[in-house]
Amino acid sequence: MIFRLTSFAACLTLLASCGEYYTPVSFVAQGDQIIASGTIDETTLSAFEEVIAKNPEARILVLQYIEGSVDDDANVIFSREVRRAGFDTVVPSNGLVASGGTDLFLAGNRRTLQPGACVGVHSWAGSGLVATELPEDDPEHDRYLDYFKDIGVDEEFYWYTLFAAPADSMHWMTAAEANQYDMTTRGAPALGSATVCGER
Repeated sequence: MIFRLTSFAACLTLLASCGEYYTPVSFVAQGDQIIASGTIDETTLSAFEEVIAKNPEARILVLQYIEGSVDDDANVIFSREVRRAGFDTVVPSNGLVASGGTDLFLAGNRRTLQPGACVGVHSWAGSGLVATELPEDDPEHDRYLDYFKDIGVDEEFYWYTLFAAPADSMHWMTAAEANQYDMTTRGAPALGSATVCGER
């Protein structure tokens, strides 16, 4: 299994092996919004389906704090469902997405980064593989390339993330970088600084 994870804890590169250190994503409905926080795993999709079944009017997924995933396949499946269901995605001013959470943000039909939001990207590694050491035509890249193609994101964003930071670190994107890759549908404002995001 391959993991794209965040750099917030000692379990940095293998969060899944430190299961007690992560909290699976939870969802709270507020009017037409669903607030999400936690780490994406194999339970996330069913939890999402449950909350939207009870709140059919909700069409905005607010990503309050999505630090990554412990299962990339589960993340891609969940993110595709967010797109299929027609949700918009928002990272609030005090919010954070990183790693697989950033991939999830991009699934939104309309995507908004509020001023001060934190957006982190990095490479992936796992099962003895390091993304940047694989040739571009290696099939290990396909789960990500196929996903980005399906949601209309240029594959150049994927290659950018691989070299933005190694798997055991994190690069906090600037507004200029977010706009370069059309991450939002309205243009990105000033995002959180590396210092602020690293502490958030």
